[in-house]
Amino acid sequence: MHIITIAWLFVTVMMALAEATSPQGTVLGALFTFLLYGALPLSIVLYLMGTPARRRARKAAEAEADAAALAASAVDPGRRGHAAGDAVAAERKEP
Repeated sequence: MHIITIAWLFVTVMMALAEATSPQGTVLGALFTFLLYGALPLSIVLYLMGTPARRRARKAAEAEADAAALAASAVDPGRRGHAAGDAVAAERKEP
């Protein structure tokens, strides 16, 4: 996948260079050529191609968090994720 990315960027840089050095071309045209033919489409394609990897990473992180919560509850079965109550009992008055 990286070789395709590098090759496409090379092609668009060459297109932009040809635009900039052409007698009818401008540097601004070369910049837009690079951005609209190279960087923008490539960023969209790479984002879409990376979606499965991000999904796998998110599921792995969720599984790891679930395993950590399960291990924590196995150590202290009464632990439910709630805040601790008062550590000292309230003083009772004699009747």
